[in-house]
Amino acid sequence: MKWITREKPKIDRIACPWLIKRFVDDTAEFIFCAPGEVITQSIKLKAIPFDVPGVEYTHYNDKCTFDFIISKHKIADPALKILAPIVRGADTDKHNLASQSSGLWAISAGLAYNIKDDYELLKQGMIVYDGLYSWAKYLIKEKHTQNPVDSIFLDVYKTYISKKQKGKKTPEWVGELKAIIQDQIDTNLSLTGISKELELNPSYLSREFSRYFDDLSFGEYIRKLRIDKAKELIQKDKYSLTEIAYLTGFSDQSHFTRVFKQVTGKNPSQFKKQWMMGLSV
Repeated sequence: MKWITREKPKIDRIACPWLIKRFVDDTAEFIFCAPGEVITQSIKLKAIPFDVPGVEYTHYNDKCTFDFIISKHKIADPALKILAPIVRGADTDKHNLASQSSGLWAISAGLAYNIKDDYELLKQGMIVYDGLYSWAKYLIKEKHTQNPVDSIFLDVYKTYISKKQKGKKTPEWVGELKAIIQDQIDTNLSLTGISKELELNPSYLSREFSRYFDDLSFGEYIRKLRIDKAKELIQKDKYSLTEIAYLTGFSDQSHFTRVFKQVTGKNPSQFKKQWMMGLSV
């Protein structure tokens, strides 16, 4: 079967062909064309259009085309559950969805910069996704420092870095970032958006964030602050749990309840009840 999409692929338009070839149709043929020609050419060539607006194989809500193909074709491979948020995070600039998303974006952007022919780019990109899939399926629990020699080097490196950073001035962007987070904690914060505001590379900010924010990733730190704020609002006893969910930046009460329990071990109702009874929470 023929499949057709927009030219100049980067994330979804390489990840989807890989997914189709490996799990849906191993004889699939892919065609790239100008964005405005995809629909007309799909009819002319009898090809399935994908990753363009208004077709079946496209983005839905916060999910990308890669997610849709997995759902549409009922692909149950556990490794794809690991890959999906990585691809989605890279494709939608939500690098907080998976720590590997920023790396996938960097590699994809670099390949697209170096390779101008879309079909050669797809060929090389398929290799990247084969490697990412093998990592997700077989190697996800392995670390580079499993080798004793590597561990020794890492220990030496950490010791050296800790000595170097004693007395090292905290970068100016750290203070600016803390102010942004404090002011916008109840909004839909994204590492990519903040990177643009601070004029920093997203990959650099993602890598350096934990060094200055309690050894937590961006997503972990934001969740911690939101739950801390939620605790304060619950103890004020002025707002409903639905209102608190909204005031602390959660999409809905069920999301708020789920994250609150992950962080505290209790759901918000239990926390509120114990606090009102004067028990330790």
